[in-house]
Amino acid sequence: MALPLADCPVRAGFPTPAEDFRGERLDIASLLIEHPHATYLLRVAGPSMREYGIDDGDLIVVDRAIQARHAHIVVAMVEGEFTVKLLHCAGDAVRLQAGNPAYPDITPQENETLEIWGVVTSCIKRFAR
Repeated sequence: MALPLADCPVRAGFPTPAEDFRGERLDIASLLIEHPHATYLLRVAGPSMREYGIDDGDLIVVDRAIQARHAHIVVAMVEGEFTVKLLHCAGDAVRLQAGNPAYPDITPQENETLEIWGVVTSCIKRFAR
């Protein structure tokens, strides 16, 4: 679905009526999704990533085609459970950092399974209905 893109920046206000959407149309899906066959939407449960702007109830766009790197926000499967965290890599060591000091970071031990499932590329928030 393509939506009109206003041809002026928003400075904490609305475009003037004289500039009434004379710009291009923007397809939301193409803006958010680079690899359609490898992209999923997941709903976030809990506040562990709030300091990174990801809140309880948000939708995150997760691309499984992107190679995860240090400092990416990722969805990982740890011991069979999904979690969203900031990826820290130092040599062979991996740590999943929470974005809330009330939640511990995850440093997988040798006997634990960890799979980086995908990279979070966007977060969709809903402010009003």
